[in-house]
Amino acid sequence: MDESGDAQATDSGATRRYERLGFGAQCEDPGVRFRLWAPAARTVDLVLEESSGAPIAMRPTGDGGFEVVSEAARAGSLYRYRIDGGLSVPDPASRFQPRDAHGPSEVVDGRAFAWTDAAWRGRPWADAVIYELHVGTFSPEGTYAGAARLLPRLAALGVTAIELMPLSDFPGRANWGYDGVLPFAPDSRYGRPEDLKSLIVTAHGLGLMVFLDVVYNHFGPDGNYLGCYAPPFFTSRHHTPWGDAINFDAPGSAHVRAYFEANVRYWLNEYHFDGLRFDAVHAIVDDSPQSLLSSIVRTVEPLRRGGRHIHLILENEHNEASLLAQGGMGGGFTAQWDDDFHHVLHVLLTGETEGYYADYAKDTMRLLGRCLSEGFAYQGEFSPFRQGPRGEPSAALGAGAFVTFLQNHDQVGNRAFGDRITALASPEAVRAATAVLLLAPFPPMLFMGQEFGCSRPFLFFCDFEADLGRAVTEGRRREFARFRQFADEAHRERIPDPNSEATFAASRLDWSETRGEVGAAWLAFHEKLIAARGRHVAGRLAAGPVRSEGFGLFGDRGIAAAWRFADGSLLHLRANLGPAAGTVGYHATKRPHGSAVVLHATGPTEAAGDERLGPWGVRWELWPAPSGERAGAA
Repeated sequence: MDESGDAQATDSGATRRYERLGFGAQCEDPGVRFRLWAPAARTVDLVLEESSGAPIAMRPTGDGGFEVVSEAARAGSLYRYRIDGGLSVPDPASRFQPRDAHGPSEVVDGRAFAWTDAAWRGRPWADAVIYELHVGTFSPEGTYAGAARLLPRLAALGVTAIELMPLSDFPGRANWGYDGVLPFAPDSRYGRPEDLKSLIVTAHGLGLMVFLDVVYNHFGPDGNYLGCYAPPFFTSRHHTPWGDAINFDAPGSAHVRAYFEANVRYWLNEYHFDGLRFDAVHAIVDDSPQSLLSSIVRTVEPLRRGGRHIHLILENEHNEASLLAQGGMGGGFTAQWDDDFHHVLHVLLTGETEGYYADYAKDTMRLLGRCLSEGFAYQGEFSPFRQGPRGEPSAALGAGAFVTFLQNHDQVGNRAFGDRITALASPEAVRAATAVLLLAPFPPMLFMGQEFGCSRPFLFFCDFEADLGRAVTEGRRREFARFRQFADEAHRERIPDPNSEATFAASRLDWSETRGEVGAAWLAFHEKLIAARGRHVAGRLAAGPVRSEGFGLFGDRGIAAAWRFADGSLLHLRANLGPAAGTVGYHATKRPHGSAVVLHATGPTEAAGDERLGPWGVRWELWPAPSGERAGAA
């Protein structure tokens, strides 16, 4: 199950990429080899849709698997597996589902696509300015091709990486992607596999990295047949919010782990993605001596040789700094989404303190300072919301270990009405927080439409059948009953139905907003800040580690923070994150030496020595290294 992938150059200069999985349908010469792990099955037959012949019996391999080579099959053939003469199922390693998750699988020959990006090796993490998007709502078409058409806009904005929400095939016409059931099959609603590959080639041609969000903590509730013929894929030893956990540490787990490790190689090799974002790893329950996460790191290490930049990003509520021990400087997981950074700024901008925001209702400015200087706000302290300790010490990690953001799919879409931050806070407040986000030394992330102040919501949507669909709709409304705003049942009934076509349509970006006065102003604001980051910050981040020099608080809403680059220069932030003017001094016993380059200043530039900042005022300065300091000193 650990066969490696192929990457071969052709006479035309194109490259063919093909990940040789140890299961599923593998094109050979001649025919196709089919393999399925089905330890609970007595017999398995291969059923070719276009064949008028009888189903083809697959031979047992002795380890719970079944295998057959069929010369009647070829690229494009549709097939299923028939279990014990009864249930017919798609291939759990299907590379494509042209008729949706319950339909037949299609044989795909990865060697057929001619890649023209052979020279692409990715970009260093120090360059990262990430843009998260949902393929189905990003463009009017809602397709891979539609997304590719809009990529030049992102490159012009200064974005250096796009992060696609999960693509694993899901049932129905619309889904966020976290209900996927076939992790190797990019969903057919967005186009064919070659369309996704063309999107990636287009992105690389524009200098954009492409990351993919993958889900290894559960399968969706509709369309997953593994329990019928491979029950050891799951274990009742552990439970998750979705039921029995995926089996990573009980008997049979070797096959399960190999399946997900192969999925990592598949996306990075056959599709040439530049990195993966691992959804909710705190929900991956694994007591084995070598965890799945550590196995994934080992799986990727050989792919990084030869100078290829591959970045592995975590979502992890547990704030486990130990998983980020390399701090993005090589070897381990590159970074984690820093929810603390988002939550503390959200509380400052909106005043909301319900739910997990309760953890940031007290000492809010101090918690922001801790995020700016150490990454995580919670590093083992008691969390009132979780009623227990949360996190590990993170001050020793580099700034590159923390992906920061003001919006993402969760923080917008998990709100009842999909409210974006611009619908919850004043424009002045959002501009201030955006300036903090985009010029701090952490890798920043934008959520699609954020750059032009998108007025449309991003709602939770799906498309489940009958009873399951009703249960999801009712469950979502019950979920909000604990919030004061939704204590009234009639108000909860106004929450959009996730299964409605109108809910999905309302979430699609309206790119005409970029031509309006408000949209154009937001776009120009983001472009200016990202350009300043590129000119003054990114190169210094690439030159070596950046060291926090701590933070200071001033009044109720004033904060100053500073970071020392490897060349000795000092990046300094002063911010007044409130609606009243205030004095915010420098975070030092005295003003830094020399003359500063002002990277950003809200309102009129203050005179020398003026430490007064207006409401929601932000000032970023870059100070030269002290006289006589050796260049390159940390």
